[in-house]
Amino acid sequence: MVEAILDERHRQVLTAVIREYLETAEPVGSRAVAQRHGLGLSPATIRNAMADLEELGYLSQPHASAGRVPTDKAFRLYVDSDVGGVRLPESEASRLRQHYTRPQGGIEQLMEQTSFYLSAFSRMTGVLLAPPLKQTSLARIDLILLSDDRVLAVMITDAGWVTSHTLTVESPVTGDDLRELGRQLTRRFRGKTFREIQEQVSAPPDPLDPLRARGGAIVDQVFTLLRDRRLYIGGAMNVLDHRAFWDLETMRALLRAFEEKARLIDVLSALATEHGVQVMIGRENPVEEMQECSLVTSTYTYHDRVLGILGVVGPKRMPYARMIALVDETARLVSQSLSQVRQELYLPS
Repeated sequence: MVEAILDERHRQVLTAVIREYLETAEPVGSRAVAQRHGLGLSPATIRNAMADLEELGYLSQPHASAGRVPTDKAFRLYVDSDVGGVRLPESEASRLRQHYTRPQGGIEQLMEQTSFYLSAFSRMTGVLLAPPLKQTSLARIDLILLSDDRVLAVMITDAGWVTSHTLTVESPVTGDDLRELGRQLTRRFRGKTFREIQEQVSAPPDPLDPLRARGGAIVDQVFTLLRDRRLYIGGAMNVLDHRAFWDLETMRALLRAFEEKARLIDVLSALATEHGVQVMIGRENPVEEMQECSLVTSTYTYHDRVLGILGVVGPKRMPYARMIALVDETARLVSQSLSQVRQELYLPS
């Protein structure tokens, strides 16, 4: 393994370079490491170690006369080796907990506010991916008449998550018919995961099925909602505060990725298959427009089942230990709050 090549001296020098770069955002020279990081090594020894680290791919030199900057590989080693176990300072954790002491509004508001809190506390961009409906269970479906040709479909999961969409109807339908159709859908599918429902409805329809006969077109539209994912983004413009994004094209590409959302949703969905905190650095991200970023995420749960994922997007030069602690604590609070919202705000049938 390449990591085995790094003896204690090289690790110390690499860690010092990373910490200096995180603090100053400037290429790091051997003299700065010698003067500020107490390694007990001469500038010449440090300079030789930095040359070795560059050859191994941990450092790069932007210009011939400049110092070195850490590469994605260096940040990966640093995150995996040196930032574990850090907790959010109690004063900051207490302020964050206050926002979740008693959730206000529904789960959708909780999710939207969480992306804002992540942004405010990190001074980066907060993201939260709503629960993947296919992995959650249905509690209820309501159909509400809005006008002659529009119907509001409201789907509620066992965790109290609500998603609603407007459907279009081609022939007149009454409010009573819609309420009965909603009750029939609920009776048939309550307690099933949305994946199970999708598998069931993907089979060729029974022409004698009274549910299909009563509202086939509406039923088909309801089931398309099961594939929806919603991404909440807070503080997208915070990228302007970070030097890494001052290049106009880099900034535009990142903001475009936030606006288009689809590929970021795919990335987060893939990360949500694993429990706990994860860090994606630079070119580890398959979205090209985000390869100057790092993404710190954690899954949130309901009754120990992963529902979704949240986190922060920022420059690769970020305080990883603090971001990991912030994201981890926020995920814990969201998981805890989901049960409270479910108990207090879920409307029974």
